[in-house]
Amino acid sequence: MKGFNLNIQAKIFIVYVSIVACLGVSLLIVNHAMKDLQAEIEFISNHDMTVHELTSQVQKNVLDMETGMRGYVITGDEQYLEPYEIGSRSWQDNYNKLYTMLADNPGQQRNLEQIRPLILSWVANTGEYVVQKKKENNAEALQHHFEQNTGKKTMDQLRTQLDSFLVDEKRVTAERIERLNQSNEKVLYIWYAIIGFVTIITFALSLYLSRTIVSTIKQVVKTIREITDPSSDVDLTVRIEVQTKDELQELAFATNDLLGSLERQSWIQKSMTEISTIYQGITDIHTLAKAFVGRLAPKLGASYGVVYLRKNHSAETIFIRVADYALANQEHAADSFRLGEGLVGQCAVDKRIFLIDHLPDDYIKVTSGLGEASPRHLVVAPIMVEGRVEAVVELAAFQPFEAAHLTLLDLLQEKFGQSIVSVLGRMEVERLLSESQVMTEELQTQSEELQTQSEELQMQQEQLRMTNEFLEEQNLFAQQRAAELQKAKDELADFARKLQESSQYKTDFLANMSHELRTPLNSILILSQMLMENSQSETDEAEVEEYSRVINTAGQDLLRLIDDILDLSKIEAGKIEIMTDEVNVSEIPQLMQSMFEPVTSTKQLDFEVHVHPDTPDLILTDGQRLHQILKNLLSNACKFTEQGSVTLRIGPANSLRVQELLPDLKEETVLEFSVIDTGIGIPCDKQELIFEAFQQVDGTTNRQYGGTGLGLSICREFTRLLGGVIVVESEPNKGSTFTLYLPSKRDEATPDGQDTRLLATDEVAATGSMVATEQENASWLDMVTPAPEEKLFQGKRVLLVDDDARNVYALVTALERKGVSVEVAENGREALEKLQGSWEYDLVLMDIMMPVMDGYEAMKIIREELGLDKLPIIALTAKAMKHEREKCLETGASDYIMKPLNIDQLFSLMRVWLTK
Repeated sequence: MKGFNLNIQAKIFIVYVSIVACLGVSLLIVNHAMKDLQAEIEFISNHDMTVHELTSQVQKNVLDMETGMRGYVITGDEQYLEPYEIGSRSWQDNYNKLYTMLADNPGQQRNLEQIRPLILSWVANTGEYVVQKKKENNAEALQHHFEQNTGKKTMDQLRTQLDSFLVDEKRVTAERIERLNQSNEKVLYIWYAIIGFVTIITFALSLYLSRTIVSTIKQVVKTIREITDPSSDVDLTVRIEVQTKDELQELAFATNDLLGSLERQSWIQKSMTEISTIYQGITDIHTLAKAFVGRLAPKLGASYGVVYLRKNHSAETIFIRVADYALANQEHAADSFRLGEGLVGQCAVDKRIFLIDHLPDDYIKVTSGLGEASPRHLVVAPIMVEGRVEAVVELAAFQPFEAAHLTLLDLLQEKFGQSIVSVLGRMEVERLLSESQVMTEELQTQSEELQTQSEELQMQQEQLRMTNEFLEEQNLFAQQRAAELQKAKDELADFARKLQESSQYKTDFLANMSHELRTPLNSILILSQMLMENSQSETDEAEVEEYSRVINTAGQDLLRLIDDILDLSKIEAGKIEIMTDEVNVSEIPQLMQSMFEPVTSTKQLDFEVHVHPDTPDLILTDGQRLHQILKNLLSNACKFTEQGSVTLRIGPANSLRVQELLPDLKEETVLEFSVIDTGIGIPCDKQELIFEAFQQVDGTTNRQYGGTGLGLSICREFTRLLGGVIVVESEPNKGSTFTLYLPSKRDEATPDGQDTRLLATDEVAATGSMVATEQENASWLDMVTPAPEEKLFQGKRVLLVDDDARNVYALVTALERKGVSVEVAENGREALEKLQGSWEYDLVLMDIMMPVMDGYEAMKIIREELGLDKLPIIALTAKAMKHEREKCLETGASDYIMKPLNIDQLFSLMRVWLTK
């Protein structure tokens, strides 16, 4: 039953089952023996009788052959040969069967082997010979054969051996019958022995089971009595040993666990008592730490120990090594740790015990007179008093630290910490006492000097008072001056920062403005040049109409851009004119719906206008500027909303909100115009930025939404001139609400002046100079390019990468007339996907400013990641900035041409790169 966890009931059951099993095994053994006896009987009945029968058959066959031969010789009748022939055929088969049956008796087989030659000899020399001579009627030969008497001698010898063989076989059968009788008696003896054995096993199992149960219970009862008896000296190291795995073993294990727990508690209490006694009478912290680690290390089986004490040094807490145990090499042990530095510092921060096993061999060496070795286990414990770590103890051992060791360390923390605080306090008191004694002596010495100097000090006191008053006045003046200088310095720094940001914003604005101006201008120039070059017969009416529509749309875009620039220029110059008149508010919803419902329907957006019932029909304001503000706000809402709705709400403004935003207004009527969308929203840090001039939420070249960024700046300035205010509330990915608070009249007259277009003139002049420079750089194409070769363009595949539908239409139309097959990609990422496809392209026309991925990044990936170094790439850009050509060439462009494009220069440039 060893190895199985069985309860007592199961063991009793197993005993009974064992007894029954023994009886069953006994029956099986006896049954097996009876079966062996039955098999032996059957063997004798079948085997021996068959052997006897086959032996008789062989004798009979030989006798039949002899009788048949004699009858044939005497009578000459061949009927007498029939027994001879049957015997001649049968004796061999019977002999073989008999020989096989004697496989278990080699002696008889050898006897049988001696008989076979005699039979063969008689058949060959007598039987066959006589029959043959008789058939030949050779009486003389027969007479001579019988006179020699050869056949009779052979037959007599054969009968003798067969009789002897049969006698031996009967003897073997008799011996087997005797063995069978002996086996029968043995079975009876075995049965009696099994009955006795089962009886002994039954008594032995019962005795063993009872003794096991009773002895274990007695040991447990004895141990419990010794534990509960205070007068007895119980040995807590003794354990109850039980070999069985049942309830008794569980009882013994529980008792052993109780003894182990009591032993650990007793050891911990004794150890704490021994260690606590060393604190008495110690007044030096180093002595205390040395005594503590010297007593604690052997208790925990440690072969190395260090104590680090808390010190506050220059507003920084550090732990300094004050004592050690068995430390041989002082250089390898750190003298101090800061909070969080190493395991010691981290232990002080975490205020918990660190237990580390499997230290590396080179961590630390413990040396003795015979050699050195490396501890493999480390424990670092904090010593805390009222939640504050006063010291850290580090111990290393060759054997793992047990749970009792860690419990002892945990219990010693507060007591040792209190001892540290007590000793430090006593040391501080002694130090202060010593210092006070020295100071008392010095004070006594100085008291006389002070008495002597007191009169001098009284005289100087008046002088010092006057000096202090003067110094205070100077100090106050210096502080005021320093504050003024610091304020001026901060203002200069803030101005410099704003100036730098303004410069960057203007640079980004000019780049985006160049793109916005040149993009529609590009399509206008290309399509207008195509209309000039193609006669009426070459261009059908539909194409002319489409070209005209695209040119008109591009012209309208240019006009709006120029208007925005001029409006901003006039606002900054203070020359905008406000024409106050009656404005019919009830007409605004219909006007806005007629303008923006086609736009929202195209983008599948819901557009609604809600007018509050209390809204006045007429207000006094500048209707043109009001319409311009609302159109800009609604246009932005439609542009930045991909799905959902755009809503315009008109109604009286909340009085509390008006007092907060427009505190100077008292009795004026204020209307509230709210434009609400469900678009991309505006981050909080960009909501003030979008109203500043030259600033946009996204002013980069790969921005997703176009525009100059002037609309909201113009709206804010118009609102300010109309005496109102505009505020925005927005959350990214949820939408925005722009609210215009507009009073019905103005108290102050708005200064008017002359309309100026200076800013627009300067901007166009700057742009024109850069265009001229670019055209000079590209003029060499006209000098080196030969006459047009239309066959050069036939069948060429060109990838056009541009997000502007007008440019795409114009360029595709121009290229297809030259026989070029054009594939279009709307951004850099789509261009990369097409280049990675199965088609090969002869040339790429790459726009720079596109959503998702701009031309710079796309060209860089084509060259570096796709490895298309030999593919010609011509950069098309509307950015009229300095060094734009160098930047395009550095990022991977083969050549560069600036918008608006000269279609002849583009074809010339394509000829150059298609012939390379």
